[in-house]
Amino acid sequence: MTDLFSNPNSIKEKIKELCTLINNITDIDEKIDMLNYVRAELHEVSPLKHHPVDFVAWEKSSNVEGNDYNPNSVAPPEMALLITSIEEDGYTMPIVGNPEEDVIRIVDGFHRRQSERKSSKISKSTYGRLPVSFIRENHRELDDRMASTIRHNRARGSHDIDLMSNIVKELIQLGRKETWIKKHIGMDTDEILRLKQLTGIASLFADNEFSPSWEVENGEST
Repeated sequence: MTDLFSNPNSIKEKIKELCTLINNITDIDEKIDMLNYVRAELHEVSPLKHHPVDFVAWEKSSNVEGNDYNPNSVAPPEMALLITSIEEDGYTMPIVGNPEEDVIRIVDGFHRRQSERKSSKISKSTYGRLPVSFIRENHRELDDRMASTIRHNRARGSHDIDLMSNIVKELIQLGRKETWIKKHIGMDTDEILRLKQLTGIASLFADNEFSPSWEVENGEST
């Protein structure tokens, strides 16, 4: 390790040379794109590459779009506070995205993206970019992304009950069993059943996995 950093041809010297080259790029967008490229290349040789946060790219805001299933909602006062937080403290958490053909689809961080679009101060400070980490490649199917979005929301203690019921509905229609939903979303059988009931679709009750706590007495569940 000592020889590596004392050798004039070492990685340390090459990094200094690389920083000089990047610093000489005058166009901001070109400079950011080059930094994204360098970070991506370093990420490929990182022993921590299996963690998405190991690589955070500054992507153009216009290329980052929300999804149509996010069950998390933020009230206006909290939204205003989030904007103030980013204006004062900067982005401290990246948006989690899924790279698609011509867009990056948000898995988590929709309101952090909205903050940049609502605040000219934030947008100016990021040159119209957003910090994005990318969901693991083996979790990019729709059902896995939906489960990931819910896990992020529930870990923060926030989700909208109506949208959650629609999530359960869609996961079941995608063929996911209750055992999968319980494992990947952190719900118990009774909670899933209550959300099914909110959808009002009887077909969702086919092959239902009832827990022992649900019994039928005189035509009513207890």
